[in-house]
Amino acid sequence: MDHGPAASIVPVAPTRGPTLRRTSLPHAVNAFLQLVELSAPLFALVLVGYLIGISGRWPVSYSEALSKFLFAVPLPALLFRLMSDLSKLPPVDARVLVAFFGGCFVVFAVARLAGLLAYRLDGVGQSVFALGGIFSNNVFLGIPLAKAALGAAAMPSIGLVLVFNSLTLWMLATVSVEWARHGELSLKGFGNTVRSVLTNPIVASILAGAAFGLTGWTLPAFVDVPLALLAQPAIPLSLVVLGMGLAQYGVRSGWRIATGITAMKLVGQPLAVWAIAWAVGLPPLETQAVVLLAALPVGINVYLMAREFNAIEGPVATSMLLSTLLAAVTTPFTLFLLGVGR
Repeated sequence: MDHGPAASIVPVAPTRGPTLRRTSLPHAVNAFLQLVELSAPLFALVLVGYLIGISGRWPVSYSEALSKFLFAVPLPALLFRLMSDLSKLPPVDARVLVAFFGGCFVVFAVARLAGLLAYRLDGVGQSVFALGGIFSNNVFLGIPLAKAALGAAAMPSIGLVLVFNSLTLWMLATVSVEWARHGELSLKGFGNTVRSVLTNPIVASILAGAAFGLTGWTLPAFVDVPLALLAQPAIPLSLVVLGMGLAQYGVRSGWRIATGITAMKLVGQPLAVWAIAWAVGLPPLETQAVVLLAALPVGINVYLMAREFNAIEGPVATSMLLSTLLAAVTTPFTLFLLGVGR
C-alpha cells in the first residue's frame, strides 16, 4: 500500500515541535503551492460529492446507505491494516492526547463564553456552539489528508486521537448540555456514550489493529490482500460521501453564528493545540498530526448534536459548508506553517 510521501517531512526541531526555518520568499510560495496542489484533489472529490448531492438524482437514502457501508467496511479495513504495522512504526507519544484534548478543552471554554457574550445563546446553544469549535471531520477528511501529507508514520498518532475523540468530545458536550438544562449529570447518558463509542467500527478497527500490531506478527497474505482491496476505495469514497452530506444539510441560516463557529474551528483550535504541543515538547511529526486534525472543518457529528438538542441547527449546518470551503486553503496553509514539505 502506498503510505504517502512521508519522506517529504523535514523535522526541524527535535524536542519542542516544528519551528519555521528562514527561507526565501519564492521557495516559501512554492512550498505552500505544493501543499495546495497536494490537497486540491481531495477537496475536489468533496466537490464531486456535493454536486452529486445537489443534482437531485441521488436520493438521501442512497447516500446514507453509502455512508454506513463506508463506516462498516472500507474505513475499518484501512485503519486495521495501517495499525497492524504498529510495531514497525514510531512509538505513540502520550503527549499527543495532552496537546490535542488540552486544546479542545481550552477552546470549548472560550467558545462557550463567546456564545454567551457575543451571541446571547442559552446554555444548550452555547454547548453546541462550542462543540462546533472543536469537533473536526477527522474520519472523512482527516485520514485522507494525514495519509497524503504526513504519511504512514503519522497514523499511530492519528489513530490514538480518533479512539478517544468521540468519547471525550461527545461526553464534554453532553455534560455541558445536561448541566445547562438540569444542573446535574446523568450516568445513563455516560453509559450510552461509552457503549456507542466502543461499538463504533472505526474505534473497534483501530483498537483491534493496534492490538495485533503490538504482537509483532505480520498479516498473512490471504488476510492482507483482501483487506488491501477493501481499503482501496476508503479514501476517495469518504471524500465523496462528505460532499454528499454537505449537500444534504446545505446552507440553512445564521451566518453570524456560523462565522463564529468557523473562526473558532479553523483558527482558534489549531492555535490552542499547537501552543500546548509546543509547551509539552511534542516532537515535530506528532505536532503536525494533531494540529492537522485541529485545523480541519466542522464535523457532521456537530449537526447531529444540534438536532438532538434542538439548538442552532441552521448555523451549524452553514458552518459545516463554510468551514469546508475555507479549509481548502487554510489547512494547507497550516501545514505550511508547520514546515511540512519544506
